[in-house]
Amino acid sequence: MTKQFSLPRGTADILPSEIPLWQQVENRARNLLKIYSFSEIRTPIYEDIGLFKRSLGQTSDVVNKQLLEIAPLVAAGEEKKESEYALRPEGTAAVVRSYIENRLDAKEGLSKLFYIGPMFRGERPQKGRFRQFHQIGLESIGPNSASPFLDAEMIGTSVRLLHEFGISQFTLKLNSLGTQEDKENFSKLLREKIKPKLSELCEDCQSRFERNVFRVLDCKNAGCRQIVDSFKFSDEHLSAPSRDYFKQVRDAVSSLSISYEYDPKLVRGLDYYTHTVFEFVGSSLGSQDALGAGGRYNNLVTDLGGPQAADAVGVAFGIERILLAMPPETKTAPPGLDAFMVALGETAFKRAFVIMDFMRKGNIASDMISRLGASMKSQMRQADKQQVRYVLILGEDEEKSQSVVVKNMSTGDQELVGWDEVVEFLKKKLK
Repeated sequence: MTKQFSLPRGTADILPSEIPLWQQVENRARNLLKIYSFSEIRTPIYEDIGLFKRSLGQTSDVVNKQLLEIAPLVAAGEEKKESEYALRPEGTAAVVRSYIENRLDAKEGLSKLFYIGPMFRGERPQKGRFRQFHQIGLESIGPNSASPFLDAEMIGTSVRLLHEFGISQFTLKLNSLGTQEDKENFSKLLREKIKPKLSELCEDCQSRFERNVFRVLDCKNAGCRQIVDSFKFSDEHLSAPSRDYFKQVRDAVSSLSISYEYDPKLVRGLDYYTHTVFEFVGSSLGSQDALGAGGRYNNLVTDLGGPQAADAVGVAFGIERILLAMPPETKTAPPGLDAFMVALGETAFKRAFVIMDFMRKGNIASDMISRLGASMKSQMRQADKQQVRYVLILGEDEEKSQSVVVKNMSTGDQELVGWDEVVEFLKKKLK
């Protein structure tokens, strides 16, 4: 018996009926981001594994648990080597690698880049979380670009993007991690608060306490959440300059008429974040409630060998989560075909095949059943299934008069149109 293959766990087929909605999201994003002066960039779906270990941090959950390494890339006859590559778990590291390698700092003052594409993480699949998922990400990178107004612009662009998708029910959470030294102070403070409760935390959080204590704040375990909720934080770990920077960010966000919640427990689990961090939380996604998140990462460009003065801020949204959160009324139905040829008889079929080619060359979306002998009923049923606007019927009588019957499927009106006039006739009707 021939083996039947199944979809890999944690992935999903995006079927033809779903593609229009995906394209709707992607096109809305591209059109809006052009207004905000972002340019698209496309990087490989796999990179040197060291890039992710260096940028995301050896202690991050992504590197320790979720990185999907790929088999060594060796030619036939070569000796096998250890894995050198991994599928990208997020987009920022690859964009920064490209920024440095292609010397974008020398070509433009501030690089405002966006990407749309698949990411990969080896984690337990659940609603809104997959092993292959898709993101829309934005990055602003440039020399001496550590500006609170650039942070606010990134947040403002993100809010506008969500509104463009028809999503208005979300909360913006905002916090500051400060400088690398401030983060270390916060890490110490957090360990002091957690240590007396360490034995009450889940096994993962006990491990995180040693590896990356910030991840304890993100745990979804009910017991861990109760412990974390009992902690009180403010901005005591921040230096005076960091406090001032964060105040300017908040003032700039408010000046854009954007409301937010200050959340001193909001952290990002990746090592590269500094200063501003933010998250957009939806109410319809269950435990996986983050629509998107981002923040400033001033040290990453330098850490990866780039120019010393280059600073950056970015954000990424999960497309699968965007689709879950979009209200039904914003999910517009895809337009059907413009025209469908119905041919009765062999001679009519051959003529209809040629007329359909003329229509397609005239940019009229059209189709017909590809087999001879199909009944009128079955051809009309196919036209209904493809949601066509006009059906063109060609039979023996139409052959004699060198015309077709053009039927408007929404009104039922019919007109007789000559073969040579069909394309122009439909173009006028379809305006």
